[in-house]
Amino acid sequence: MKVVPFSPKHVAVLAFPFGTHAGPLLSMVQRIATEDPDVKFSFFSTKISNAKTFKLNKTGLSNIHPHNVYDGFPEGHVPSHPREAIERFMYAMPQNFRSAIDRVVAETGHKITCLITDAFYWFGAEIAKELDCKWVALWTAGPHSILVHVETDLLRERVSNEVSDDPSIDFLLGYSGLKVSDLPEGVVRDTENPMATMLHKMGVTLSQATAVAINSFVDVHPIIVNVLKSKFQKLLNVGPFTWTMPQHHIHDEERCLEWLEKREEKSVVYVTFGSVITPPPHELFALAEALEECKYSFIWSFVGNHKKQLPQGFLERIGNKGKVVAWAPQNEILQHPSIGVCVTHCGWNSILECILGGVPMICRPFFGDQKLNTRMIENEWRIGVAIDENGGFTRENTTRALVSTMSSEKGRVMRKNASELRECAAREIERNGSSIRDLNTLIHIVLS
Repeated sequence: MKVVPFSPKHVAVLAFPFGTHAGPLLSMVQRIATEDPDVKFSFFSTKISNAKTFKLNKTGLSNIHPHNVYDGFPEGHVPSHPREAIERFMYAMPQNFRSAIDRVVAETGHKITCLITDAFYWFGAEIAKELDCKWVALWTAGPHSILVHVETDLLRERVSNEVSDDPSIDFLLGYSGLKVSDLPEGVVRDTENPMATMLHKMGVTLSQATAVAINSFVDVHPIIVNVLKSKFQKLLNVGPFTWTMPQHHIHDEERCLEWLEKREEKSVVYVTFGSVITPPPHELFALAEALEECKYSFIWSFVGNHKKQLPQGFLERIGNKGKVVAWAPQNEILQHPSIGVCVTHCGWNSILECILGGVPMICRPFFGDQKLNTRMIENEWRIGVAIDENGGFTRENTTRALVSTMSSEKGRVMRKNASELRECAAREIERNGSSIRDLNTLIHIVLS
């Protein structure tokens, strides 16, 4: 009898190395990898992204290995702007990934049995076909944002026939009250750029994936979830990742949690715009002035030099009433009973963490899916309030929003709605909850 040599399963993971994409993908891979230590996971991203991602997410697993791909720049080149780094990387793909995969397969002698990619990577369909393997795509944002990319051709066709400059998109099921201006850039307008092209291709090809996993849970938007199920071979709601996937913990050097212990319940404003965004100077001043005027206690996780960028004398005047830090343990802060509201850019991870803390939001979106997320927060879930339509923070509109969420009946209703969504999420991660069932299905697809 001929002996067939043992060939272990080998999963290739392709990360998008910008923003908060690679971290959640690695977290999901960690969760899957714990189920079978004999399955090899090769995690492909740029050198800079891998160094940062694996430093923050210490896997402790011997079956996950990082591999660097070409970032589009000559050795030693420093990008002049983040946009340059993204665009040069996008011009280098997919060939940079294909070359890296071929190299690792040649080195290990183990062919790829499953491909996991960021959902951005439309070329996952082609690579999986070439490798004769399954393709699983991870969408790290909400169900409402992925559906507009799937329906991009329909949106462009319908909007091109509209007379209005900002027509409604309520012909899409689940988007009542939303307009074209609420959509991410590149869906209907500003379509001639690399990111818009990539997302359009993604929307067209995701139906070819064996499964599309999403960092969400069914009750976030059941109507849109059902529409997505009709579009994909298999939609897997495997979130919220904060509860379903391994999380990295960084020491609270600024003692934020200790500071919160001395505050009354629901009395503190938490301000954060993620790890990338800093509002323009006039908005920083307006927000600082509103916080000072309202006299609420606050923690501000500030990207930049707060001593130079905030109003002169602000830090001295607020004293112990406020705390401005370079980094804060966001998830733990949002779970703390002293938090009354979160001022946020409305990135999806922050929204989920607010929901899991039962915390309403004051929304100041900047780009991408953030405005669409804001509309869902305000109109669909009713768990937050948007800063005025035509832009950013002013002293007046920020003061109104703070008082509305912290000290009015409207704020109490928002808090109640957020807590109800939190309870829905909690049910989904119970033993027979839909997120756990979908997670088990995901594990089976990747490892089988």
